[in-house]
Amino acid sequence: MEQFQIETAQNITINQHTAHLGDRMLAYIIDSFIVLAYTILMIIALLSLDIEFGDMWALYMLISLPAFLYYVLLETFMDGQTVGKTVMKIRVVKLDGSKPGFSSYFVRWILRIIDVVLTTGGVAVLTILIRGNGQRVGDIAAGTTVISEKKRVSLKDTLLRDLPEDYRPQFPQVTIFKDREMQTIKEFYDAAKRNGNHNVIVSLSDQIKKVTSITTDMTPLDFVDRIIKDYSYYTQQL
Repeated sequence: MEQFQIETAQNITINQHTAHLGDRMLAYIIDSFIVLAYTILMIIALLSLDIEFGDMWALYMLISLPAFLYYVLLETFMDGQTVGKTVMKIRVVKLDGSKPGFSSYFVRWILRIIDVVLTTGGVAVLTILIRGNGQRVGDIAAGTTVISEKKRVSLKDTLLRDLPEDYRPQFPQVTIFKDREMQTIKEFYDAAKRNGNHNVIVSLSDQIKKVTSITTDMTPLDFVDRIIKDYSYYTQQL
């Protein structure tokens, strides 16, 4: 997965992540299943009708249009998404981050013949891997890419706190904790502080002192807060 920057009309730079190739392939499989299921149901319905072959063929061509136009219609009316893309939380956007117009979706759809249909996806995969920015041939021609809208928040991100530049840690013993252990401490501390549950904070303070062998005259509230900040400091140094 690659990260690229887009710049808005207000000159604000935003980092975006291109959709993972695996997510795009899964979205394609989901969409293909929907199109296939629709086609099979349509054929079954036609065969159940007592009509002439010529009329059946004409009717087939008519009601097969939704399947044929599936990608261009859904991406147009669902703001760059199909059912598969919605499930995988990915979306088609312009390279500048703006919403594509119908012409962009139409170009992507037409060139899908080369990208996907005629080469069973080989050209699309190769182009995405070589080109970068998550672009297949259709995207290059349309000036679009596919981004991931999944929230990517790591455990360490949830632990970090804003610290002043001159911050000096007081308790190096905090490094004995693991990320998940400190995450639990932080969650209990934040909830207890928010709800005014002082007993929980006192209990946290006692347990931390017991595990780390720290001796201090700080209040339980200040002590636990300092422990979280110190751990955040050491985490940011990694």
